[in-house]
Amino acid sequence: MSSTPHDPFYSSPFGPFYRRHTPYMVQPEYRIYEMNKRLQSRSEDSDNLWWDAFATEFFEDDATLTLSFCLEDGPKRYTIGRTLIPRYFSTVFEGGVTDLYYILKHSKESYHNSSITVDCDQCAMVTQHGKPMFTKVCTEGRLILEFTFDDLMRIKTWHFTIRQYRELVPRSILAMHAQDPQVLDQLSKNITRMGLTNFTLNYLRLCVILEPMQELMSRHKTYNLSPRDCLKTCLFQKWQRMVAPPAEPARQPTTKRRKRKNSTSSTSNSSAGNAANSAGSKKKTAAANLSLSSQVPGLGATPNHSLSPGRDGYLCQSTAVTPAGQFKKKHGGALKGVPPSPAQRLVVLAGGLSEKM
Repeated sequence: MSSTPHDPFYSSPFGPFYRRHTPYMVQPEYRIYEMNKRLQSRSEDSDNLWWDAFATEFFEDDATLTLSFCLEDGPKRYTIGRTLIPRYFSTVFEGGVTDLYYILKHSKESYHNSSITVDCDQCAMVTQHGKPMFTKVCTEGRLILEFTFDDLMRIKTWHFTIRQYRELVPRSILAMHAQDPQVLDQLSKNITRMGLTNFTLNYLRLCVILEPMQELMSRHKTYNLSPRDCLKTCLFQKWQRMVAPPAEPARQPTTKRRKRKNSTSSTSNSSAGNAANSAGSKKKTAAANLSLSSQVPGLGATPNHSLSPGRDGYLCQSTAVTPAGQFKKKHGGALKGVPPSPAQRLVVLAGGLSEKM
């Protein structure tokens, strides 16, 4: 009895190490594949409700669809909103198309915070036409899609830039009408313009008028007003928005905060500490700047620290101290026959040390 090889990544649901697989996001290209399948499941009886459901499944509520191409009279660019997207896809089939799908080759994906951008430079829109004749049209261009980065992953912006197109006719049809010049002349004419049918082009031209009227139509549907009244109310509201000054941003009311006791005590402690530190520094500076003459009683002024030897060999200043405590300048030497007192000696020594330092 042969046993299957054991898979190291297999975990039995009845084992102790069973875990469910974490859900993964659907790839953006797979969403295009799902959209192609939905378009292929369309029937001839598909009404507006079917197309609305199709647009709701694959497009966001604020999605936009843009087509850019160049016709004989110059470049064209049409942008339609979410409400007009279902009608756009339905006009493609109303113009004689029986099948529609998109092929993406070598697309590049870039992930952002809330969106995923798909840039495909080799995109082909393939349409199969059943009338006026059996023809396959390949419309090539660049397709840029922006998906929302969520579970639904719906399209937010659709931008298709058409570069070229080709209309392919089967050889069997050419062989059947090889002897009929009128049919051959008809087969040689294009049935599309840049890969788009006349139904689609007329609808895009009509969307240029319909897109600005979306507000009027929604107001008419909501309030059941006449078209003239809807236009009046819309114009009046736009005039009010233009005349009204811009609203100022609301200012937040300033609330007075109560000081906490802890904070006050801490601030008082810190201030007391700062005061003590400043007082200590002041005392230090005062002690440093305080001379000995201010500490000795009887000396009321700072003497001039110019030392000169006295006649008796003592060092003394060229100033004399009166009994009132005032210094009296002498021109040369100390007082005759009066030796300096111990206080005066200290003053002289302190002055000499300070000059040396």
